[in-house]
Amino acid sequence: MFLTKEDLESLKTREDIIKLAEEKNFKLEKYLWDLDYEKQLKKLQGELVNLQKWISDNKLRVAILFEGRDSAGKGGAIKRFTEHLNPRSMRVVALSKPTEVEKGQWYFRRYIKELPNPGEIVFFDRSWYNRAVVEPAMSFCSEEQYKQFVLQVPEFEHMLYEDGVTVIKFWFSITKEEQAKRFASRLENPLKRWKFSPVDQEGQRLWNEYTHYKEQMFSKTHTDFSPWIIIKTNDKRTARLEAMRYVLSKFDYAEKTNIKANLLPDPNVVARYYRHLKQFD
Repeated sequence: MFLTKEDLESLKTREDIIKLAEEKNFKLEKYLWDLDYEKQLKKLQGELVNLQKWISDNKLRVAILFEGRDSAGKGGAIKRFTEHLNPRSMRVVALSKPTEVEKGQWYFRRYIKELPNPGEIVFFDRSWYNRAVVEPAMSFCSEEQYKQFVLQVPEFEHMLYEDGVTVIKFWFSITKEEQAKRFASRLENPLKRWKFSPVDQEGQRLWNEYTHYKEQMFSKTHTDFSPWIIIKTNDKRTARLEAMRYVLSKFDYAEKTNIKANLLPDPNVVARYYRHLKQFD
């Protein structure tokens, strides 16, 4: 597409660019998607600001868990969720491996102290569900510890539910092929290389073991009061938007009736777990 000086000088808005491209028969599908994504993201982030204020005003407690295989897009989604929220009533929790003292404590203790206070949203970048998939697959816990966790977690979450804590559990689902591509991309990018670890590499080798424990986790910890919400994340940006829509759809906050954004999550991307649900991973 050849543009004249007059063409360039006439461009004032994004709409002008789109109109000119149509006139010049220039394919803009990718650029249009980029523009549409940014537009949708801005609207949904604005709604999250409204939701946060409502949660704060009503002294509610909300915990959002982001689980999934390495490179599934959990951190990127959390970044987009939180980048415009008020840090005074929001936290991101990403715990490192337990200390020797913590290893001798009740497993849930170090997570209990991170639970939301009244009026607060807490985003867990991985959570107590480390013991459901990563730890047993990597032999980081004993068989007895794993079995005890699986028995206790539904009771633990039921106590949270009865005490008024809203827990949203996301599983970000990615294919093995897409995970391998993202690992390769991390290694090539010096700004992202820190994200890659030997545990990541083992995730590809132990893919089937992860799958086994993931399915066990769903079947044993998916409940009516604390269900698993599976999000297909091969397309990171779509996954972010749909995860936001799901969270916003769960609350009847004050400003919700006046919005123009679509808050209904796409059922082709977001689904409540059930046994016969076809999953990526």
